[in-house]
Amino acid sequence: MNGFVTKIKDILDLIVFKHSVFALPFLFSSMLVGYKVADDMGFDGTPTFAKAVILGIIAAVSARNFAMAVNRLMDEDIDKNNPRCASRPNISGRIGRGFVLGFIIVNALIFVAVCYFINALAFKLSFFVLFVLAFYSAFKRFSALAHLVLGFCLGLAPIAASVLILDEIHIYSVILCLGVMFWTAGFDLLYALQDMEYDKKAGLHSIPAKFGKNATFFISALFHCLAVVFWLLFASVAKLGFIAYAGILISGVILFFEHKIVRGNFAKIDKAFFTLNGYLSIVFFIFILLDFWVGR
Repeated sequence: MNGFVTKIKDILDLIVFKHSVFALPFLFSSMLVGYKVADDMGFDGTPTFAKAVILGIIAAVSARNFAMAVNRLMDEDIDKNNPRCASRPNISGRIGRGFVLGFIIVNALIFVAVCYFINALAFKLSFFVLFVLAFYSAFKRFSALAHLVLGFCLGLAPIAASVLILDEIHIYSVILCLGVMFWTAGFDLLYALQDMEYDKKAGLHSIPAKFGKNATFFISALFHCLAVVFWLLFASVAKLGFIAYAGILISGVILFFEHKIVRGNFAKIDKAFFTLNGYLSIVFFIFILLDFWVGR
């Protein structure tokens, strides 16, 4: 029994399960807007809310498990020499390569199967999504734009919700995707500052390694400003109310403090990365939910 529990803990450590909080609130926010759009259009082919939530969560978790496991497997040659990564299960030997490969295959099959039961469009797009998720791990070896590719991977969550609810990629979901993309890329740049010197030695193409600390701060701030702009545009296109706009502005304030914390003390990057961004995504969803609740 203890061995089973230990293995589960190692798997959760491998995929950093606690970081799932980043994308899921945006998935749920997009679902709510999808139902609103369907209602405005008189579209009656939407799944029940319970079915949508269950399928959405399974698809999102399996996709993220796949992406994280692929990343860990492809990055072994890089991570094994990075002191910050020494405790990762696949690097320390707690989980073998064969297990990680099997984990990748199982989650890919789960994701495709769930998409099949959602609708035909979701099934067709599932293979493209898996390709994009796997491509990120290779992309950072030859381009500093990998931060944006990572952001796009998380930004697929709102688009997935639109496909799930409306059986189409609605414009609101694309705009929200862009907001999530720039938000993610911005905080990934700050997180990558920890590996700036190592990335230089390893020849990796991160923005911190290529342009330095000050340029990274500027680009990250620019990305986060763009994120807020796209979130505001999303609220406008989705015809949301005052409460939604207030939530977006509060999210912007959280981003401001994130930059202030990291600029003041590099040692607090982890805190800014997980704690503040976790709060932001949840705050974003809560205010969208409140906007719908009050609007009804």
